[in-house]
Amino acid sequence: MKSTHLSLIAGAAVLAAVTGFATVTAPGAPAESAAKSAALLPVERAGLVCPAPSNSDLAETQYTAFTPAGEGGEAKGAAELKPALPIVDDEDETDPKKAKKAEEAAEKAKAKAEKPVLAVKEPGKPVVAEANGSSAPALVGTATGKLAPGWAAQQTTEVSAGGSRGLLGVSCTAPDTDFWFPGASTAKSRQDYIHLTNPDDTGAVADIELYGPEGALKSDVGDGITVPARSSVAVLLSTLTSEAVDQLTAHVTTRSGRIGAVVMSADDSAGSDWITASEDPSGTLVMPGIPADATSVQLVAFAPGEDDADVKVQLMGKNATFSPAGNATLHIKSSMTAAVDLKDLTRGEPGSLRLSPVRKDRATPIVAALRVVRGKGDKQEIAYIPATGPVGARATVPDNRAKGSTLSLTAPGATAKVKVTASAGSGGGEPAVETYTVKAGTTLAVTPKAPEGLKGSYALTVETTSGGPVHASRSLALASDGVQMFTVQTLPDDRGMVEVPSARQDLSVLDD
Repeated sequence: MKSTHLSLIAGAAVLAAVTGFATVTAPGAPAESAAKSAALLPVERAGLVCPAPSNSDLAETQYTAFTPAGEGGEAKGAAELKPALPIVDDEDETDPKKAKKAEEAAEKAKAKAEKPVLAVKEPGKPVVAEANGSSAPALVGTATGKLAPGWAAQQTTEVSAGGSRGLLGVSCTAPDTDFWFPGASTAKSRQDYIHLTNPDDTGAVADIELYGPEGALKSDVGDGITVPARSSVAVLLSTLTSEAVDQLTAHVTTRSGRIGAVVMSADDSAGSDWITASEDPSGTLVMPGIPADATSVQLVAFAPGEDDADVKVQLMGKNATFSPAGNATLHIKSSMTAAVDLKDLTRGEPGSLRLSPVRKDRATPIVAALRVVRGKGDKQEIAYIPATGPVGARATVPDNRAKGSTLSLTAPGATAKVKVTASAGSGGGEPAVETYTVKAGTTLAVTPKAPEGLKGSYALTVETTSGGPVHASRSLALASDGVQMFTVQTLPDDRGMVEVPSARQDLSVLDD
């Protein structure tokens, strides 16, 4: 007689620790009791993808990866980012010599892709790598064991001249199947590319829909875009439609597989930066960290459902929350992009924008982002701030420098306290910890305390210790030829911990 003892609860614990999701309730057990008995455990596996940094030969890119110190999974672990595979299209090649060369080049690229660009060896210490020019690849990677909870990566690119001039920063993202990008454009003055990166060993198929102020834009080529395994595809938005629209919303979904998606936006007169996806559609949204010296702020919002949305527009400033003059509310028609110029609404003080329903009983889900400009004339520089979720238990942003980093914290509800940890530097230095109180309805902008004896760059980890919720972003600034170049990254919860239901009943199978 062979006996196989299978514990469904134990299986659920493994599933949750690896994927971040599990729900198991024994037959007859109320859901509430299962929730009450849930335990928090660190994830044991995490994935990230980073887009190809730039198409400019002048680009100088720094990659940074980091896992915060704290509770981890297994005693061992790995966290590596490797180059994505180049796309080779030689199916129609009839010349045997050319076909053989293409095959050899593909084999070399595959071998190169097995060598990590970044490999985190221990929690609490960042690692960095550099790449110059337009040939720097997209990256894909996985973290396991003790290096998985909170694993984060950032790529920061400086382009000193040309159409892509600017400081471009983007947090590498977890792969998903659905993305919203308010603030994208097909205007003649813009060059906006959606980068689609597939981390898996099987191909993915994606669709791109565009929505302007009058609704969906006509497009015959945005459907069924193939993203080969472990590869990245860049799609110029203006090639998807004949309509030139200044401010629109791009929606990316997958028919099969999963991808990372982000938009590289270049403006002829105002520089370039990345547009990351908005928080999932929600009735209330927060966009944290508008710089105090912003010369122009434009809000772009979209209502993806069947209902129109009426929202209150409020700035959470240094000392209070108020509505911008003449823009206290915004009407967003269903499936149409709404844009409003808020000009220099911060007026010399840092702030964060909150959108909330005019009527609480009609909280229509929306997505939104801000296009922020610093400087004037030929000294302008842009960055984007998408709506983002709260810090939650913990959030991290790598690649902070000795100068130029500003952390913005806002508490749209109750007053909150947060702990901010500056990690050791990539080349040396001791961690530093500070605690801040963020008053309800305000934005607190601080210059983080850098690690003692800092060498290289460091990571910032923000933890909510009481009150809240708290939304946060980090601005990184770098002056170049009289232009105050900058980029802004938001800090949503890193989801390094997941709820795993405790065992209430052992469900076993006996196989005779």
